[in-house]
Amino acid sequence: MTTEIGGTPLLARLTRGLGFLALWLILMGPALTDLPIGLIAAAAATWTSTALWPENGKLSASGLVRFLIRFVPQSAVAGVDVARRAFAPRPALSPGFVTYRTSLPPGMARSASCAVMSLQPGKLPVAADADGTLHIHCLDLREPVAEQIAADEAAFCDTLQSGGVHG
Repeated sequence: MTTEIGGTPLLARLTRGLGFLALWLILMGPALTDLPIGLIAAAAATWTSTALWPENGKLSASGLVRFLIRFVPQSAVAGVDVARRAFAPRPALSPGFVTYRTSLPPGMARSASCAVMSLQPGKLPVAADADGTLHIHCLDLREPVAEQIAADEAAFCDTLQSGGVHG
């Protein structure tokens, strides 16, 4: 028998809470005077994360590692490219909008995918239609933006144990 609080097993909430407390300790240091605030922050983060990312939205640890190995260097390269263009006397830009039909259903997974995509310099999702069409502003239409987005979405879906099927 599993004890549940608000539909989420108690062990899952405790694990999240301990993770948030560990993050607090890493960021703020292990000062005992700050611990009460850290406990309050961890509890608030746990409550919020449970509301925003329910237990059925499980992540794949191996998928997350593969995603980060792809995302971090790609983000750095894209950031350098944007900086290079920004400081060029005549920036080589061909800005515009690209449409992309996502395979993710409306919901948490699609929203999270768009949020992650917005972290990539040079691409910004600005609208999503009900049929799954995303409108993405990009700095250079000469780049294979739709193909990059498809690869990014596939890598993102690998982080979800459901594969992104449940939104």
